[in-house]
This record gives sequence, C-alpha cells and structure tokens, in this order.
Amino acid sequence: MKIDTDLPRKIRELEHVEIPMPDGTKLAARIWMPEGAGAAPVPAILEYIPYRKNDKTLERDAARAPWLAARDYAYVRVDLRGTGESEGLMQDEYTALELADGCDVIAWIAAQDWCDGGVGIVGISWGGFNGLQLAALRPPALKAVVTICSTDDRYADDIHYMGGVPLCDQLSWASVMFGINTLPPDPKHVGARWREMWHKRLDESGLWLETWLGHQTRDDFWKHGSVCENWDDIQVPVYAVSGWADGYCNAVFRLVENLRSPAKGIVGPWSHKYPHQGKPGPAIDWLTEETRWWDHWMKGRDTGIMDEPSLRLFLQDHAEPRSHYETREGHWIGEPAWPSPDVARRPFALGADGSLGGDGGGDAVSVCSPLWVGFNGGKWCSYAHPGDQPVDQRRDDAGSLVFQTAPLEADLHLVGDARLRLRCRVDRLLAQIAARLVDIAPDGAATRVSYGLLNLCHRDGHETPAAVVPGQDMTVELSFKHVAQTLRAGHRLRLSLSTSYFPIAWPAPEPVTLTVLPGESELFLPLRDGDGPRLPDFAPPRAGAPLELSVHTPPRSEWCVTEDHDTGRITVEVRDHEGAATIVPQQFFHSAEGRERYSILPSDPASAEGEVTWVHEMSRDGWSVRTETHTRMTCDSDAYYIVATLRAWEGDTLAREHDWSVSVPRNHS
Repeated sequence: MKIDTDLPRKIRELEHVEIPMPDGTKLAARIWMPEGAGAAPVPAILEYIPYRKNDKTLERDAARAPWLAARDYAYVRVDLRGTGESEGLMQDEYTALELADGCDVIAWIAAQDWCDGGVGIVGISWGGFNGLQLAALRPPALKAVVTICSTDDRYADDIHYMGGVPLCDQLSWASVMFGINTLPPDPKHVGARWREMWHKRLDESGLWLETWLGHQTRDDFWKHGSVCENWDDIQVPVYAVSGWADGYCNAVFRLVENLRSPAKGIVGPWSHKYPHQGKPGPAIDWLTEETRWWDHWMKGRDTGIMDEPSLRLFLQDHAEPRSHYETREGHWIGEPAWPSPDVARRPFALGADGSLGGDGGGDAVSVCSPLWVGFNGGKWCSYAHPGDQPVDQRRDDAGSLVFQTAPLEADLHLVGDARLRLRCRVDRLLAQIAARLVDIAPDGAATRVSYGLLNLCHRDGHETPAAVVPGQDMTVELSFKHVAQTLRAGHRLRLSLSTSYFPIAWPAPEPVTLTVLPGESELFLPLRDGDGPRLPDFAPPRAGAPLELSVHTPPRSEWCVTEDHDTGRITVEVRDHEGAATIVPQQFFHSAEGRERYSILPSDPASAEGEVTWVHEMSRDGWSVRTETHTRMTCDSDAYYIVATLRAWEGDTLAREHDWSVSVPRNHS
C-alpha cells in the first residue's frame, strides 16, 4: 500500500469531542478536519459505530480519516451510546434509540461552524447497516451514503439466519459484542466517572445471543432496520460495496436494483474489509474512489463517477481450493444495471445417474448426510484469516448427493445468484438443505463457488414457518449466494446437496433423509454472455501515515480441525488474536484474543456444541482492566441452551462477576 505522508492540506485533529443528545447524554467523537475549516466550512463525513474511536479502530482511522480531511472534508468518528467514551448504555444493535441518536448527531454536525451544512455517512459492517437505516429516516442534512459489507435485510441476509437456518456465526458475533460491551471508557477523557459508567455496562448490557435466538422467524424485531421493507424510504444516493468472500455481497445487487435514488455498487474478491485493505487481493485505491463519490454528491463536482457502470464486479478465475488466498486471479467487468441485460438464466436438469445439464430424470435418489459435512466450508463471513474460507470439497461431497456436468466445452461465466427448484421429500417434521456449487478441476480438486441454505419449514416464507409433512412430495426453491466466477473449459460444475452444514449452520433436531425427484428438479445458472468488455484495473491502494504503535504481540489467527477416531466427534478450534500493542501517542495498551470451538458427533444433532471465549486487556499509567467472557451453546430437539459468564477485573481486584443459564425453545428450527 502506498503511504501518503505529503497531504495537500494541514489537518487539525480533535481527540475527544462530546456531542449532546436531547436527553442530556453525551456521545464521544474524534474529528479530523482541514485547518481553517471554521472560516471556510467543508462537508462532513460521519462514521457512527460501537468500536471505540480511542483504541480499537484508531489504527484504521488514523490512516484513513486524515487522508479524506486533507481533501477538504471533516471526518467525524462517533462512538454509539454506551460504547467507548460515550455515555449511556447499548443493549442491542440498530435500536430505535441508536438511530434517533444518529439523526441528532447529523443535525449537530451540520450546525457546526466548520461544516457547510452537508453530511455524508460511511461505514463498514455495523456502520454500513446504520448508514442505510439513517438514510431511510431522511435527516435533512444527510446528502449521500457509502455502505460497505452491509445488508438491507436483517433476517434473511445477515449473520443471524440464512434461509431460515440459524447460523453458528450468530454465536460468534454475539460473543464478540459480549466482550466489547465489557470495556470501560478511557479515564483520560471521562475522568473519575469511568468506573460508574463501566459498571453500568457490565451490569446492564445483557446477553444478546438470548435475544436473537428468541426471534427465529422474520418478525417485527428483524423488520426494524431492514430497509428492504420500503425501498422508497431512501432518497439519497448510495454507493454499496462488498466482496465475494464477505458475508454481505448479495445486498449490493438488491440495492442497485431496487433503490430509486442514484445507486452504484462494487463487489471485489475481498472478505469483510475496506477495499483499500482488501484481502484476498487485489486491493484498490478506494480512498480516491470514495472521494470521487463525495465530491460528486457533496461538492457538486463532475468527477465522472456517475457516467461509469452502475455495477462493477471482479470476475474471478478458477482458484485451487485453499483456506486463505492472498490474491485471486480475474478481472473487472461492468454491468449497466441489475438485473443485467447481459445475464440470462439457463436451466440444468438433474439426473438420477448424477448428471447435471443432460437429459435429466430417472428414479428418486436419497441422502442422509453425516454431520461432519460442512467442516470444510470455512466461515459464513470471511475475515481473510487462515482457515475461514472453504478448502477442498471432496470430503464434504462424499457425504452429499451430487450432480455434475460433463467437462465443459467452453468457459462459463456465472454472474449473479443461481437458483435451485427442487422436488423432494423428507422423513422428518424439521429439516434443512445445504446446496453448493463446486468447480471440479481436471485433477479432481473441488473448489466451492457458491452455496445456499434452506430451512424446509420456511419453504413458503420466513414469517410463518410450518412443519414438513414427512413423506409428502413438495417443491421448494433455494437461492445461492451471488458470485461472479469463470468456470473453465474442461472443468465440471457440481451441485452438492446435504441435509446439514455444521459449523456454518446449526443442525436440525434429528437426522434427516432427503429424497430428490430429479425429473422434476432444475438448477438455474445466471450465465453472462462473455467476460467483457473488461474494465481497467483500479489504481493500487493508498492511505495516510500509519498510527505509531509499539507492538508486543502481532495479530495472528489459527484454524484447526480434529477428529476423534474412536467416537467420530469432529471439532474445529479457531484462535483470533487481534494483537497486543501500545498506542504510542497516548501511551494506551490494549489486547484482545478470542477462541472459538465447534464440535459434533457424526450422527447425533443433539451433540452439537459451540463455545467462544474473549479476553480483553487495557492499561495506562498504573490503571488497568481485564475482562473475560465465555459463551457456550448446546441444544436438544426442544430448545437451545446458553451458559455464559462474565468476569471483570480492575487491576487485581475482581470488580464484577455475572453468570447466565437460559434456554430458548426451538421454533421450527
């Protein structure tokens, strides 16, 4: 990455600013702006997230915010109520209070003497979510949005559920926030109040996993904050960005398709990252691209950005199956709109002989997958850590029902979301299907291209699930995750169907046998007519000068799968050490390490276990805190069970200790 140390304008940084809310609560902000903005006001860019502007995001912000401020913007990083140095309490994501605060923050920014009255909002993940949600509320000063790695649909396309199936990443994510919610404000900025604020967070933030598991269908809880409920609510321009390895690429297509306000989209090969930090590469000069967007909509400059294709996609070439890629081969293509006039769905018939795309038909075929199917699938959302992308699929396919094409006579270019119409039956009241598209190289290596999940109780929608009638034939439709992928001539495309996909998806309560009627089932592939015209590559990434850190432990990640050859129990253990470092300018030490473990026996869904531990440490000048959170989730045929603990120390003194043991009834899941 190119580091720009010679910025075009001198920058003023305000380390801690308090923004008053109508109820008297003060939210904490860090602000970068060009010198002289008070005399010559500039547009402002807001990022509004819970990840602590003083430490956890500062390394990223310090390389990004000054670069934009030097281009005549005020960059305002605000911590949500109850996080970082902000007062109050945070008890869930995207609450009505969070969004009301956001509207008040935007109004406050617009009224400052250094702001020209126009505000844009940008964010990745949480900040991408609430950027869309705030846009739907139409605060008058909000002029444009950049949303990265986010969703318009909090139930059907988020980290909680996929196709009505509970995701194990829900446990992972709840545990991440469980740990973050234990962290105190920095005494440097809030003074002696820090302890009272900290104890309130420890005592009252709650157990979010219990809340989320209590809403297993698409109810009002999930409709809140899902901007797809009414696309017309958003009337400002939106730039949507994601990556194929990210969990959130689907929303880019829906936003470009459905928004009536101006909309653009980019999907690269990346995981859950800003594009200038994109992995797998190639990363891009995102800060220049983002500035072109702001300049067009915030300053009225003709940057040419709206003359370019509405949707810019990285068409990936074949890659050998690996759990981690430094880069992916491919090239950029453009689509004038979505749906694209250059993409058409082509049916591929399923055959009882295992064929795909031939004459199809034949007798019914069945599978009852062992519960180790899925352990080669990686994570629902990749963070570009070793292990979190799918490895060779041959073992998972051995426990699945497979249909595959003859060797392809010419390249095929998949662009969009494949769909499967399946005529089938099962032998249980509750069942799920995992469907994967797999690229089979001539040497047999099997690379997963895309996948989808469906809880068969949700076959008619996610709001009112209904038990399956065992043995009764039904027709169901399943959508795959969007992708842009070239399948080379000489390769085969495989469709793999399984009745489980742990540890991406929590298993159904009992082993299930799925029977498929091939003659009444079809796979529909979104095929693009050619792989061009090719768009020019983006320039290489660049950013501002990095934050000065003294690194004690570098970040590292580990992913280990083991199998007990006596019991057959298979286990994946994930270690994510975010690193331990001192932020030199403020002499603030912070460290965070997470460990995840998922385990199951091959034929007993009730044996599924998931547990996550996070340890956080912070210190400065004799002040120190340490917190440990642990969450364990199990199940039986009736309920999910959560056991959780929280321990917090001030120095060597145990300051707080909380325990939870709760059960949540299964609701057609």
